[in-house]
Amino acid sequence: MRSLRPWVTYPFTAMSMAQMHAASRTPIQFPKEFHGKKFICSSCPKCFDKLRRTPRPVGGASSFSISSRNSSMPAYISSNTNSGGAGKDKSSMSIGFLGLGIMGSPMAHNLVKAGCDVTVWNRTTSKCDSLLNIGAKYGSSPESVASACDVTFSMLADPGSAMEVACGKQGAVHGLGPGKGYVDVSTVDGQSSKAISIAIKATGAQFLEAPVSGSKKPAEEGKLIFLTAGDKSLYHEVAPILDIMGKSRFYLGDVGNGAAMKLVVNMIMGSMMASFSEGMILGQKMGLDPGVLVEVISQGAISAPMYSMKGPSMIKGSYAPAFPLKHQQKDLRLALAMAEEVSQPIPVAAATNELYKVAKAHGLGEEDFSAVIEALKAEL
Repeated sequence: MRSLRPWVTYPFTAMSMAQMHAASRTPIQFPKEFHGKKFICSSCPKCFDKLRRTPRPVGGASSFSISSRNSSMPAYISSNTNSGGAGKDKSSMSIGFLGLGIMGSPMAHNLVKAGCDVTVWNRTTSKCDSLLNIGAKYGSSPESVASACDVTFSMLADPGSAMEVACGKQGAVHGLGPGKGYVDVSTVDGQSSKAISIAIKATGAQFLEAPVSGSKKPAEEGKLIFLTAGDKSLYHEVAPILDIMGKSRFYLGDVGNGAAMKLVVNMIMGSMMASFSEGMILGQKMGLDPGVLVEVISQGAISAPMYSMKGPSMIKGSYAPAFPLKHQQKDLRLALAMAEEVSQPIPVAAATNELYKVAKAHGLGEEDFSAVIEALKAEL
């Protein structure tokens, strides 16, 4: 790859468009959303342009469609078996899966157990072993997986990892081409998702962003919610695969909408957990039984499954990671950057982010995000 100078204009975007230009085998056409941004490639002067900035609209029409396994859903929600596109039979489609962490591993396991032809890759190769033992194949790099498969899924921890696996040296982009698809189920910011989309589509392949709502247990049970956007034909094609891993799927229109939806959902979730933690600590200091407090909350108007699920373990000070705290803080950070783009104040989320940063600074990043309660305890 060509040598690259640092990306300086948008620090929340983990890889520059110039890096993607260098990584891709074919020239990239930059859409209006990227006009006005600076990107520097030391051996490609064309990458250093000052383009006219095109303002991004705050609103605008979007295309939404929903599919759910729940047959009791209202009429505007279509069933997974009749979603407006035939889709390939999962048994005839070869599937790649990149990233076998706390979410990716159970998702890939569900695909293999359902009889899918799955090829896997992970930076730490030992994480592939349990999947190889039940019939998955091994790919030596994202490029080799994408080259061997009809459609490739990626589940990475952050925008930087998602960019590198998709577009870096031996990245998936080098194994893609016409007739193939790439589905990124990572949680990243909209700009990063659009950048990955550009690189993927420059190869002739199709792209779908599909971040998931749900943590470790829903991933294990195949009950995730997919928030998809991008090529609608690819959405219909991979629908049977999504249905193995999830209980419902939403098609949200243009690339970036899926990322935005996921960040808004996780921003709300992080704020809810912080408020719940404050209530737990205050209640205990007032001499209230925390178990009874959780029960009262679970029976009232503010009831949420998260409270009854996390409350008992929080009382015990046990934070086995279902959704690591460092990822919750990352999502809050990305949500704040997204809000800044459209000049929308989100003071509650901003304050919540600071609390998660304190918890992370005290070594709780690898614990479940419910460990944020520890940041409120006086001894910290």
